Amino acid sequence: MTALKATDYKNLSMRAAIVIAAQILANPRCVLGFATGGTPEGIYAELVSMYKDGLLDFSRVTTFNLDEYYPIDPAHGQSYHRYMREKLFDHVNINPGNTFIPNGLAADPESECREYEAKLKGAGGIDLQLLGIGRNGHIGFNEPHCVFSGFTGVVTLTEDTRAANARFFSDAGQVPAQAITMGVEQIMRSRAILLCAHGKSKQSALEKLFTGPIDPRLPASALRFHNNALVIYCD
Repeated sequence: MTALKATDYKNLSMRAAIVIAAQILANPRCVLGFATGGTPEGIYAELVSMYKDGLLDFSRVTTFNLDEYYPIDPAHGQSYHRYMREKLFDHVNINPGNTFIPNGLAADPESECREYEAKLKGAGGIDLQLLGIGRNGHIGFNEPHCVFSGFTGVVTLTEDTRAANARFFSDAGQVPAQAITMGVEQIMRSRAILLCAHGKSKQSALEKLFTGPIDPRLPASALRFHNNALVIYCD
């Protein structure tokens, strides 16, 4: 695992966007894994700018998102379907049929997880997975004490995670209690991983990631087993 400290959030966003752009330029048919939340917003804005400047072509790119709240309507203002459309998909020439996000209204969420795994396998796996990190060290929605061998599944969110995400909702009580998420093993099967983090609230988790033990109590620590993982962070 390699770590780079950016000078500020703008610099972090640009560096991360360059890594993703390089993947697209090297393989226009690449499969990208995307994340949501506050940190990726600047990254997606940089990618949109690159596209508008004629530097990138998303037409043959396939994407899989890490997770989605459950239950939540894809049209809900805080669904990750809506987030991805507003932050990236509606602003580039990506084929909507090549963008995959778990269905937050699936009647049978366990079946939805199996189908999502099948789609991932059918696409040949993820070439580059973008990650954020939670204050408690979660990646995707894999909370502390997760099983590193897990694949896509339904998880219960900790109160810490729900509290951290409450800022995106008008009422903290509206934050769903569960989510569908790629498991740690699925994340680790990505051929390359890019984790980005900024802000003082993430410093403790990053310090444990860099210097602490590899432990399911810090899900992100599994990344230290990966042979092509890059962390870009800033204060």
